[in-house]
Amino acid sequence: MALRAIFIALIFALLSFDAFAQVGQTSTQAAATSETAGYTLGPGDQLRIIVYGEVDLTGDFAILPNGNLAFPLIGEVTARGLTATQLGGELERRLQEGYVRAPRVSVSISQYRPFYILGEVANPGTYPYSADISVMSAVATAGGFTYRANRRRVYIRRAGSNEEQMFELNGETRVMPGDTLRIGERFF
Repeated sequence: MALRAIFIALIFALLSFDAFAQVGQTSTQAAATSETAGYTLGPGDQLRIIVYGEVDLTGDFAILPNGNLAFPLIGEVTARGLTATQLGGELERRLQEGYVRAPRVSVSISQYRPFYILGEVANPGTYPYSADISVMSAVATAGGFTYRANRRRVYIRRAGSNEEQMFELNGETRVMPGDTLRIGERFF
């Protein structure tokens, strides 16, 4: 019972720290928003695609593990590395090739690909991305630190990169869709 109360207090403290750390950080929030605006699609992203005037072509679609989007009439379209706007333009171009006269396509991201957290957290694994999540909130989502965790640093491998970058663990560092976070072990 006492352990449960301590665990709940720890999560509350982490979330409170994150909320206080975000006060006055409009430049950080603006940077996160601009990063998401230039967000490139990848496997695991869920999309809402609307082809105006074509109910049969409108729906929810997932980007396949190979980075392609399977779309009615035109088959697979490469989506990996494109923005939602670029993918919409590509779908319009492909649909014009004998399928739909003057198509207008809107692509929006209904669910971003998840982020991953490994290492010295209570529940390492895959978690759904939510906008503007900080590393501290991600750790809280994964059940908090283990007693062996290095609470000063986090290693992040951004989606599409093969290298980890080290960051100081604070409320400013943001998680992006597809990131892999690793909480290292502390050494006495």
